[in-house]
Amino acid sequence: MGDVAMTIPVIDSFSKSYPDVKITMLSSPKFAPLFEKIPNLTFFAVDTKNEFKGVCGIWRLFRTLKKNHSFDYVMDLHDVLRSKILRMFFRLLGTPVAVIDKGRSEKRALVREENKILKPLKSTVQRYSDTFASATLPLKVTFEKLFDESPELPLSVQNYLGEKKEKWLAIAPFAQHKGKIFPIEKMASLIEYYSNRSDLKIILFGGGGNEKSMMEEWASRFSNVLSVAGRFTILEELNILQMCDVLLSMDSSNMHFASLVGTPVVSIWGATHPYAGFYGYHQDIENAVQLNLECRPCSIYGNKPCKMGDYPCLNRIDNKLIISKLEKYI
Repeated sequence: MGDVAMTIPVIDSFSKSYPDVKITMLSSPKFAPLFEKIPNLTFFAVDTKNEFKGVCGIWRLFRTLKKNHSFDYVMDLHDVLRSKILRMFFRLLGTPVAVIDKGRSEKRALVREENKILKPLKSTVQRYSDTFASATLPLKVTFEKLFDESPELPLSVQNYLGEKKEKWLAIAPFAQHKGKIFPIEKMASLIEYYSNRSDLKIILFGGGGNEKSMMEEWASRFSNVLSVAGRFTILEELNILQMCDVLLSMDSSNMHFASLVGTPVVSIWGATHPYAGFYGYHQDIENAVQLNLECRPCSIYGNKPCKMGDYPCLNRIDNKLIISKLEKYI
């Protein structure tokens, strides 16, 4: 989800730089609302779990696209097996293709066990921009934020959150992989600390399943805490994020969603590292909460088992460090 969010600054800037070029964006149906405000863009929803599943599904997708569109160029901003197969079909048709350079060798050097090369790599946003430049379509990324004005929340959201009379602290306490999740008991302690402030409302963001249950449990246990997980559409959540004074998040998609609407983010980093290029767009690097340990970063995506056994990169972070980063916003 974060990868898709990071395409928006580039595609929006491209659309404005080349207003006569028509863009067709292929992605999961759930991301369609994110692209509604981009001029000259048609969103093509690709359901890879049903209609366009497997190699036969990708062939069906290619035939559908070829039948309804005539493309001068194909940009592969994903470079995974599905996109490789699809771009191969277009190349066989004679359509020029540009492919993102993900910097895989540099990233391996960043996370290897010994002799890590610890230096900032290109941001993913820059890599997307470079892909367009490689197709002789250079652009300057000028994107600021998704919504120009403060949102007017739908009545259903207003009824749930109430009128904003205090500071709003958004918290997204989960991520896709364990190596990126701050310990649950320490997060609960942090939420309890802030719940005692009458001048503050805490709004929890996240996914489904156990995450949703945990956030609902926190919302019922602590004062001034609400969970929006699973309650609203993606656009409604973005509107809520824009109204928040700051987001506390992991290295996760919510960091990127907040970046799209101009909300400052204090982010917690464990097995992963901002140097890999996945830091939030236009976010202040001083707001990254992380420890300097010889073993980190050990993973680009946070999906590798901890060689130390107990994720010291996360467990050793003191809540006081997080509070010190948040205090300038709330």
